[in-house]
Amino acid sequence: MKLVLSDNGLHKRFAPLTLTRPVGDLRIGILTNTERWKKLSNATIFYETETYLQGKFPATEQADVVVNGAVIPTKELAQVILSLPTNSVLKYKDVELARKGNGEEAVQWLGDVPIILSQRWHLYQYNDRALEQDFELLTAGKMSQSLSKSNTIIGDASQIFLEEGAVVEASILNTKSGPIYVGKDAEIMEGCIVRGGLAMGEHSALKMGAKVYGAVTLGPHCKVGGEVNNVIFQAYSNKGHDGFLGNALIGEWCNLGADTNTSNLKNNYGNVSTYSYETKSEVKTDMQFMGVCMGDHSKCGINTMFNTATVVGVSCNIFGGDFPQKFIPSFSWGGQSFVPFKFEKAVEYANNMMRRRGLQLTDAEISILKFLNEE
Repeated sequence: MKLVLSDNGLHKRFAPLTLTRPVGDLRIGILTNTERWKKLSNATIFYETETYLQGKFPATEQADVVVNGAVIPTKELAQVILSLPTNSVLKYKDVELARKGNGEEAVQWLGDVPIILSQRWHLYQYNDRALEQDFELLTAGKMSQSLSKSNTIIGDASQIFLEEGAVVEASILNTKSGPIYVGKDAEIMEGCIVRGGLAMGEHSALKMGAKVYGAVTLGPHCKVGGEVNNVIFQAYSNKGHDGFLGNALIGEWCNLGADTNTSNLKNNYGNVSTYSYETKSEVKTDMQFMGVCMGDHSKCGINTMFNTATVVGVSCNIFGGDFPQKFIPSFSWGGQSFVPFKFEKAVEYANNMMRRRGLQLTDAEISILKFLNEE
């Protein structure tokens, strides 16, 4: 079966994270939708997304089922989608969840209310629900590794799951507000204080003394320290030192320098405004809490301060002793003022970071960055 994850025209809505990936490849909870569908089906995954992304995220003209990439599937929802009759469309109210053929026959989803993302801040807003769903999916019928007696558990110990090779020592783990999932070869170092939910991808790490308020997701190979609250790290990104990060979204291959701090609440406690790639302007939101959203390959120096709802594009290098502007376009270099980050240097710096993990940019990834730089 060929299953297509469709952006449904929302590509710019989730930028800057989707400048380098389709909507269906965003991480929320523990997994991306690409990873969920691979676990929930035997389908080959394709994407309906922007043309410049298709070198890395291929399309197909012979889809068996087209799925809304912004819908987080449960096992029950996936079973219904995979068994849709030919030429039918599955809807929840007015939202299309999936389509098979021409979609002439409408079918209503009558199960539990699905997680449907329509704004980028929904990623952290709904992260607790997605994390609980993924925890059930990944741990059903499996047995956790034993948890060291050096830890203190508050709440239900069955809501803590350690995959093979995971290490957790001398930490306080509270599951009253959500489960704690520690992926393969991941580590919670000594002295951490964790209030779930928490999801840690394989080879990720919480540094010593970290303070975590759920729901927090560390994608694979992320290293995080300091204080974090309701944050999603996509993968391969680091916040290795002290500093506060809340209600934030961090892409891949990002690095936050020591003592980086982000505001997630306005001084007047009002709803925030933030930059929209869709309208190319600042838009009002219904959110009171919103921290930084940072695209792939962006970095900031030590003691960087981000204002509430700051948006940072792809391949930015930010430094300086005062608040930078609230919207920082891709390939920017500076602090109070910015100059273009030369493309060759951006590629060089990205590869320097990636080689530490035994990786480097592929031709398809360089092509994506080149498109964004020229745009």
